[in-house]
Amino acid sequence: MKPQLSLLTLCLILGACSHPAARPDSGIQPPPAWQSPHDENASRTNRQWWTQFGSPQLDRLIEQARVGSYDLAAAIARVHQARADTVIAGGSQLPEIKAGMNANRQKLLRGNGYSQLDADSSNKAVDYFDANLSASYEIDFWGGKRASRDSAQFGLRASEFDQATVELTLLSGVANSYAQALSLDEQSRIAELNLANAQNVLKLVQTRFDSGSATALELAQQKSLVAAQQRQLPLIRQQAEDARISLAALLGRPVQQLPPSHESFEQLQWPSIDSGVPSELLSRRPDIARAEAQLAAAQANVTVARAAMLPAVTLSADIGSGANTASDILRSPFYNLTAGLVAPIFNNGRLGAERDKATARQQELLEAYRGAIINAFADVEKALNSIRGLDEQRQWQREELNQAQAAFNIAQSRYQAGAEDWLTVLETQRTLYAAQDSNVQLRLSRLQASIALYKALGGGWQVL
Repeated sequence: MKPQLSLLTLCLILGACSHPAARPDSGIQPPPAWQSPHDENASRTNRQWWTQFGSPQLDRLIEQARVGSYDLAAAIARVHQARADTVIAGGSQLPEIKAGMNANRQKLLRGNGYSQLDADSSNKAVDYFDANLSASYEIDFWGGKRASRDSAQFGLRASEFDQATVELTLLSGVANSYAQALSLDEQSRIAELNLANAQNVLKLVQTRFDSGSATALELAQQKSLVAAQQRQLPLIRQQAEDARISLAALLGRPVQQLPPSHESFEQLQWPSIDSGVPSELLSRRPDIARAEAQLAAAQANVTVARAAMLPAVTLSADIGSGANTASDILRSPFYNLTAGLVAPIFNNGRLGAERDKATARQQELLEAYRGAIINAFADVEKALNSIRGLDEQRQWQREELNQAQAAFNIAQSRYQAGAEDWLTVLETQRTLYAAQDSNVQLRLSRLQASIALYKALGGGWQVL
């Protein structure tokens, strides 16, 4: 057995000389800085980015989503599958050892028997027993086995990065849905105030109409405005309930189990976020890391496909013993050493096609990797651009809302005193309602832009 063991040791050393695939190179040069203006003095702490919005309720929802989301649980199960694949692929790196035991009895029922049968016409039963231990190993001359293991390991990393991507998408979705639900609650509150305000104005118009100071047209116009406000309320409430249903689905529970929120929309505050430099993004986003791992796995698969086209040497060793009685089974030991060479001669181009397929897959994933990098740059640029634009809009929108409120108050007072026509009051009401609604929408968009920036930056995720 000594020569065989030495040869197996040599095979292990040869297999260890193979090198895993090098880190993929995208060929893309990151820009030196972001084009969109950003706050360079902002905090870089964004591991638990959702806590920066100042909402304890959102913090609790995030934790519930991590536990209850079925999409995240499925991603975790995919990681477990990939981890098992690495064990399967790595099994070929060491000899495979098997043990076996057999007990046999033969007896001729009738006739004279035949040459392949141990029992004969003497009608005696023939017993025999054997036990064996076998080991086999394929020499990894071309690195195909090691490349297969490397591919599985890169696949595992890709699954782990995919889990991180699913989690980041889930948590940003929870934050978006919660902000939207609160904004719709705020819109509903404003709509109720506007309805009450419109009804008060209607009473004023009705009083003036009864006294002959207002026309039937003015009364009808105000009644139409009140009806429009009443119609708006159920629409907003429907949208708010839809947002709650979507939020509950992200948490993995029916909407009936979603706890009521006791926070107001105004409590949500967006933080100042440091976007860093573009080159840092390559190590901050799990989807880029996933694309990189998939490309590395594809490169290893090309090596596997090429190795399949070359000769393979298999070594095997067997130790066994046999006897005609069970008590003598270990008294006749023997060993058997085998070396085999198998080389593909003709397979109608199948192995070459497998290699070409693996090479094309590698090229496909290289382009996907490049696309993931470019899309990541675009996501950050769009989020930064949205934040800048929304901040500028909100500066003027505050002035718009203040002036709309002042104009309505003045128009209502002048109309009540008989110094203003009704069309002016009607127009200032509509302008005020639109400004109030725009204020909520812009605030929601600004919150969602910050969430989008956190997501675009990887949400605090980092490669371990």
